[in-house]
Amino acid sequence: MLIFGHPWVLSPVFKKAFSKEEIDKISDNEIVLLEPLAESIPLAQYCQSKHITYAITVNEMRNLIFANALEAAYIVCQQGDAIEFQSVAERYLFDTKILVLIEDEKVIERLARLSIDGVLFPEAIQQT
Repeated sequence: MLIFGHPWVLSPVFKKAFSKEEIDKISDNEIVLLEPLAESIPLAQYCQSKHITYAITVNEMRNLIFANALEAAYIVCQQGDAIEFQSVAERYLFDTKILVLIEDEKVIERLARLSIDGVLFPEAIQQT
């Protein structure tokens, strides 16, 4: 299981970006974090064309499928969507990993039992 933002685990920082200029300022060891796909399609396409590692928040199945097609490295979702998203990702052999945004580490055990790819704590997310 991938764990981002927990104090015991060294992990890259996710940096929110809202423009190509902000994306270009993010270093190679950081992960670009885009807001929901419907609002970020040009930025996702930009990241894809430049082979930039990025994550995107997703809250519906259709956007999950498009985010994978746009080569997002990570999908960030809520717990309520994670089981269904993970099932589709496994069925279609997505390269994109499913991350659940959590605040309490006690949730990790439950998500691991559900075979969710990983978790993202808010501490791993920074503004550009």
